[in-house]
Parts: sequence; C-alpha cells; structure tokens
Amino acid sequence: MKEIDEKDAARHRAKMAKRKAVQDAEVAGKTTTEKGLLIVNTGPGKGKSTAAFGLALRMLGHGRRVGVVQFIKGAWHTGEKDAFQTFGDRIAWHSMGEGFTWETQDIKRDIAAAERAWAKAEELMADPSISLVVLDELNIALRYAYLDLAEVVATLKARRNDLHVVVTGRNAKPDLMEAADLVTEMTLVKHHFAAGVKAQQGIEF
Repeated sequence: MKEIDEKDAARHRAKMAKRKAVQDAEVAGKTTTEKGLLIVNTGPGKGKSTAAFGLALRMLGHGRRVGVVQFIKGAWHTGEKDAFQTFGDRIAWHSMGEGFTWETQDIKRDIAAAERAWAKAEELMADPSISLVVLDELNIALRYAYLDLAEVVATLKARRNDLHVVVTGRNAKPDLMEAADLVTEMTLVKHHFAAGVKAQQGIEF
C-alpha cells in the first residue's frame, strides 16, 4: 500500500469533514421522506431497460411486488424475464409487444398491441400491492403515436402517491420528461455493434 504522509492524511480528513458537513446539510434540507417517483430512462445509449430492471431487482430485494409491461420487445426471449420469473407472484411480467415497427410493418397491428399493453399497465398501476411498474419501451410507442401522449402523461401524473413508475426507450417526449421526477439520458460513446458484433445472450437479451 502507498505510504501516506501524516500531513497529507490530516489535510484529507479536514477536506472530507467539510464535504460531509455540506452533504449532511443538504440531506437535512429534504423534507419529503417518501414519494412515488416517475422515472424516465432515455437517450441513444445502451442500458435504459437494464437500469430499470436493476431497480426492479432492488425493489424485490426489499420484499415488494413489481409489475413489468414490455411494449415492443415481447417477441424476444430474454434472460431477465426468466430470472425475474423465479420470484413467483412477486413479479407480474407481461411481454405484450410484437417486435419493432420495421419488423411488423403493420401500423394497425402495432397500435392494437400498444393499446393492449397500456391497458395492462393501467391495471398494474391500479394494483395497491405493486410498488414499482416498469413500462419498458413505452417511449417508442409514444414516438410513433401508437398511444395518445396527453392521455398517457395524465394517467402517469394521476397515479397513486406511493407508486414508482419507470419508463424506458429512446426519444422520450418533452411532455413526459416535464412530468417526470427523474430523467436520465444514456449517452452513446461507443458501441460494439458498430464494430460488427451482433447481439449476444446475456448482454443484449
């Protein structure tokens, strides 16, 4: 281990003590102890759904129930779905998409699938036993106007006070981001797909 001079150690302690005081004061200024959050994971970078499922796992770790509705990826078999199914009735997982719009090439079919998924989402959000609902790729359904944006945003804003909702997908609509409590944009810096690497089990699905 690198040897630390006592003067350097003392300076470090003083610096961290000041930082702790600032952090403690900031935390003390927060008055809301619990609030259901609307969280949006968007942007061109990888990891939007992965982050949402990580949050779902955290919620399950606290013994709470989680609901998941997949608006687009329902046609895919994924490792996360199999893993979450091991939690039994503590997870309500509904894969209701039929693939991306360039795969179906049928707008009526896409709209019908999105409407069915949204109806299921409303059902899960109304269930008082569920603490978190993940609306995976809802942003894509809104981008292509498969659902009415104003209606979706109004419903999300009117959710019960203790319900957390995570919405994923690229190109989140400004109205949705305005309504959200937390918005994270995943930035694409580098992606292996550009180098010719196909989607891999355990990484993409």
